[in-house]
This record gives sequence, structure tokens and C-alpha cells, in this order.
Amino acid sequence: MKAKFESLSAHLLHLKISLGLVVLGALLPGVLQAGLPDKVVADFEGPDYGEWKVTGDAFGDGPAAGALPGQMAVEGFLGKGLVNSFHGGDQGTGTLTSPAFKLERKFIQFLIGGGKFAGQTCINLLVDGKVVRTATGPNDQPGGSERLDWQSWEVEEFLGKPAVIQIVDRATGGWGHINVDQITQTDRKRSEAQVDARRDFVIAKRYLHLPIRNGATKRHVTVFVSGKELEKDEMELADGAPDWWAFLDVSRWQGQTVTLQVDRLPGESTALSAIEQSDTIPDAAGLYHEALRGQFHFSSRRGWNNDPNGLVYFGGEYHLFYQHNPFGWDWGNMHWGHAVSGDMVHWRELGDVLAPDALGPMFSGSAVVDRGNTSGLATAGKDPLVLIYTAAGNPSVQCLAASTDARVFTKYAGNPVLPQITGGNRDPKVFWHAPTHKWVMVLYVELNKVHTIHFFSSINLKEWKYMSRVEGFFECPDFFELPVRGGGEDGKSRWVLTAASSEYEVGQFDGRTFTPETGKLPGHRGKGFYAAQTFSDIPPADGRRVQIGWLQTATRGMSFNQSMTIPLELQLAGKPEGPRLTWTPVKELAALRAKTHRLEPLTLAVEGTNPLRGVRAELMELRAEFMPGEAETVFNVRGATIVYDGKKQELSVNGHRVPAGLRDGRQRLTIYCDRTALEVFANDGLTYVPMPYNAPVEEREVGVKVTGGSVQFSVLEVHELKSAWGKE
Repeated sequence: MKAKFESLSAHLLHLKISLGLVVLGALLPGVLQAGLPDKVVADFEGPDYGEWKVTGDAFGDGPAAGALPGQMAVEGFLGKGLVNSFHGGDQGTGTLTSPAFKLERKFIQFLIGGGKFAGQTCINLLVDGKVVRTATGPNDQPGGSERLDWQSWEVEEFLGKPAVIQIVDRATGGWGHINVDQITQTDRKRSEAQVDARRDFVIAKRYLHLPIRNGATKRHVTVFVSGKELEKDEMELADGAPDWWAFLDVSRWQGQTVTLQVDRLPGESTALSAIEQSDTIPDAAGLYHEALRGQFHFSSRRGWNNDPNGLVYFGGEYHLFYQHNPFGWDWGNMHWGHAVSGDMVHWRELGDVLAPDALGPMFSGSAVVDRGNTSGLATAGKDPLVLIYTAAGNPSVQCLAASTDARVFTKYAGNPVLPQITGGNRDPKVFWHAPTHKWVMVLYVELNKVHTIHFFSSINLKEWKYMSRVEGFFECPDFFELPVRGGGEDGKSRWVLTAASSEYEVGQFDGRTFTPETGKLPGHRGKGFYAAQTFSDIPPADGRRVQIGWLQTATRGMSFNQSMTIPLELQLAGKPEGPRLTWTPVKELAALRAKTHRLEPLTLAVEGTNPLRGVRAELMELRAEFMPGEAETVFNVRGATIVYDGKKQELSVNGHRVPAGLRDGRQRLTIYCDRTALEVFANDGLTYVPMPYNAPVEEREVGVKVTGGSVQFSVLEVHELKSAWGKE
């Protein structure tokens, strides 16, 4: 009996333990399935690669500590080191091969980033000398992210066999490198990644709200409408709580099914399930009132903006197209954003008109009104507005899109209209050349490692013939004719070739070849000004050449980033040394003046009181005309210091010094101050100094003082400005 009782007790105890373990297993998934401890194959924490064999020059002598020279920030690796084949840039090639090891766990997991080129930028598992598993990074288009993410292989079928890891870099173009870290054997499978994860939405409202986390791994998101692929995006989707919400306007597809497909998400990601429909933009009440929102410098509602594209006057409106990433705070995933204005000051954003497609992201270009319908893209007898842009895929090509209402644009079915010349061709600027009755395109082309501008011609915008080229200008070209004013050349005109840096040459153009009459001349004299473009098709009665540039105003912590300059009128001033460009604010900006403080002519001496004492403003325009003699005239504008040195004839903006001559002993100075920018004009516009500047919130004072002599002011006035984010 006793033996039977002890046997029964033991059985019950065993059952109790088993049930307890079942419960524990339910509460702690994976604990019972953990198997043997993980076994690290390589963590790349040493000063060199140890017993790993290196070939070629891509991998260097040992692990990298993060990003290498010329590389974006590398994130997501563990510890202090990783494999990074960006040594010397994307041109390097080579392999990195492990010593043989025995496969002793069901899975191999690793962190990987870099290029997405099968067989060229990859990590391979070799068994019996054959590649049995392989993986690549996530990037094969311009932009992207250097963030590493987890991937794993199931290798149970090879248990007990010797294996080798080989990391490969055989690519030499963009994203021609691979990043790898923390290769581990494990029996604990990570949460299964969601590959090509999808979610359908029957559209009943205007927007889809998408969760974004700055710096997150960039995911490829494809948009399908009723099963047809329309758009390919790259987004920093938030797997958990977002930093901000982006929006996708789906109003065109009411009642239809919109499908979002994400190439890869972590198993636990809530990015797709968090997306909601709405008829309003998130935080719409605070839009344009954010702390770092420029109040008279255009910026997009959400996301990143850079180069102005396709500045054009059409249908009674000024159109500002621009490089836009609507789903990220940083550069990448290029769309064409679109805003319109009746005066170039008050802008209304309409939404994106060009989105990435099978030909690549939408890089910079221009816009023209095709009067006479040379392209055949008109409908209902209306002149088409034609966008000419770079599709920056592989290859990089030039394309068209057109509209007759300037709201909905259709990409030309025959794209591309100009095939790739070299991998560096981009940014077409097109205009109608009346004397030769043809369209002319200026295009940046990197040719044999030399920066060039190529000139092409067309009779219909669809077929282009090469004409000529010049050297020395890098990306985003612009080309236009201006009359010369003064200097004995009134009535004559010259052509101006400029590009992203705003340096320029002046010369003659016969419809085929540009013949410079000057060397390269300096453009703006400030900082953060790039890729400016001028408006086309401004009515002849107006006759102005107006330019807007990208102003690089970083706005960390905001859901938007970067802005545009104020609109600038360009003229060619006749000078003894030849015609020179001038930049001046357009007259329409006067509409922002809310209150004026104007002083009578005065002389200001050393130790004199501040004649502007008591003037306070957040947004302001200061104008002064004065005879400085050899004194220094010091202006303080919301904490910024602008100094004119009469002896040196030099202007300093927050310590940044540039030449600024006098005319008849006088200096005429204009200063615009916004929340995130200064734009300073001197020497009748020959000196233009744009400057990103985050004005201290509490600093609203403006003042002027003199050192080293006395200064006579004939004009001294401050205009308090109102926000442009209101009605036109």
C-alpha cells in the first residue's frame, strides 16, 4: 500500500509540476522554447577582423565605429563596432569571410543595412561551399537610411554541418556598400518580420494619417488604388508612438479601395494598424503658428522641403512647386509639392503633384506654359502647364507631366523624353527661345567627373537634340535674359547662367551656344541659400525676373523642416567692370507692413542714445540710408548683429563678413528678420546676405549705435510685419 501511495504521490507531483510549467509557458512565451544559450559568431568589437579573411578595399583593416567619411549617420548597430564597406565611398569592393564554424542552433540572426543589390551588397551563408542563405540591406534608391535592422535565417536543416559567413560588396554605384553587425546563432526566433504587409482602406474621408518617428528605419510603402500601383514612397514609419503624423490626401479616391503595402516591418510593429482616416489634418488648429515656423518665408505644412521647382505664372496665379518629402523630417523620398499665390507673399499649399514611381523619386526641374500646344498635351483648347523633371532612378532620366487646370497633373505616357546621358544628369530648366522658335533645356550633367551644363533644343518638349555645353556649374541650373540698367548700356541685354551655388556668368546666347563674357562671379554672400530658380511666364507688362531660393532653416522638434527665401527681384546693373546681378526684395512684401516707426534725418555719434529704443517686434523690416564715413554702424535686430564698416566698406552679419561698397558715399541697407532667418541687402542689391537664424523668443529689441566716428542718416525706419499665413 505504501509503495502504491508513494507512486501515486509522485505521479501527482509530476502532474502538478507539468501543469505549472504549462501555465508558466503561457505567461512567458519563449521561455520553455529558449533552447541552448545564444552563440555569437561575430560582434565586431575588436580592433581588427581577427581570423576573418579580407579581400579588396571596401572593408578597411577592421570594424568601423559608425559612419565613415562622406557617409550618412549609421544607426542601429550594437556596441562600438560594425562591418561597414563604405571605406573610400561606394567605389570600393571586396569580401569579408569568416573562419568555418559548426551550425549548432536553429537560426542565425544578424543586423544588416546598406545596399539592396542581390549578390552584390549582401551577406551569405555557405554550406559545402554553396550559398544556401542570403540577405541584403534595404536601399536601392537615392535617399534611404543607414540604419541597421534585424534579419534571420532558419538553418535547422543544416545542423551539425560546418558553415562560413561571407559579406560581399561588389557594387560601385549609389548604395554600393553593406553594413553588418552582431551575427548570432540562436534557438530563440525573433518576432517574425511582416514582409509586404498590407492594409486596405475603403476611402470615406479626405486624409489617411500616418505615424512618423524621426530617425526610424525607412520603409518602402507602395500605394495601390483599386489594385493599381500608383505611388512608391519611403517613410520613417513609427513602430510604436509617433513623433508626428503625416497625411496622405486620398480625396481623389472616394469610395475606392486604397491599399498600403510596406516592404518590411518588425513583427511587433503597430505602424499599419495605427493609420486612421480623417477629414482634417492633425493639429490643424496650430498649423503655421508653430514656434519655429517662419511667418513670411514659405515652408510646407508637414515634412521636408528643399529646391524650388517649376516657378511659373499660370492662370492668374504664381505657382511654387518644390522638392518635398511629405512623410519625413529629412531629405529623401522626393515628391513635387505645390503652392499657389496671387502676390508671391501669401501662399496656399495644395498638395503634392508628382510622387515617386517605377522610374524613381521626383527630382528637380522646371515648368512652362505651352502656348500654341507644341507638345499636343492641351485639352479642350486650353494651353497646358507642363512640368519637366528628373526621375532619379537607375537610369536617371528626364520626364514630362501636364495639366490644363494646374491642379491635377498627368505624367506623359511616353516618358522618359530624354534618356540618361550619365548617372549624374538632372534638374532640367526649360524655356521658349522666341528668336529660334524652339524650346531650350539646360541640364546638369556630370561628364568624365567634370561638372557641365548641357544645352538641348526641342520643337515639342518631347524630342530633344543636343546643341552645346559649358563647364564649371554644379546642379540646378537656371538661364535667362535680362536688360542691362545703367553704366551706358541701357537697352542692351545679356544672358545669365547660374546654378545651385548662385555663382553666375554673364554673356551672349545665339540659340545654340552660350558665350560667357565674364568669369564665374559670386552670387549671394550669405549662408544656407541654394538651388534658386526664377519664375517663367511672368506677364511681359510686369517685365520682372523674380527668384526664390531654398533657405536651409533647420527646425528641430517640428513636424516640418526647411523653408524658402522671400521672393527676390533680379536685375543687371551696368558697372565699369561689366554687368552685375543685383538682388532686391519684391515690392509686394510691403503688404506685410503693420506698423511703421520712421525717424527724421539725424546724425548719430559715438556714445549716442539708441534712436530706435522702445521699438519691439517679432517680425520686422529695417531700412536705412546713411553716410558712414569711416565709422562702424552697428544694428541689433532681435539679438542678431549687423555691422557696416565704412572704412573697410564691409558688411558683417553675425560675424560673417562680406564686401559691400558705397555709392556716392552712401549705404542703403535693408534687413528682413523672421523667426528663423535674416535676409540682408546692401550696396543697392549687389550684396545679398541670406542667413538662417533662430531669433531668441524673448528678444524683440531693435537698435543702432555707432563706433569710431559719426554717421548721417537720411532714412531710418522699422516696419513691424504681420504674418503672411493669412488671406491674400
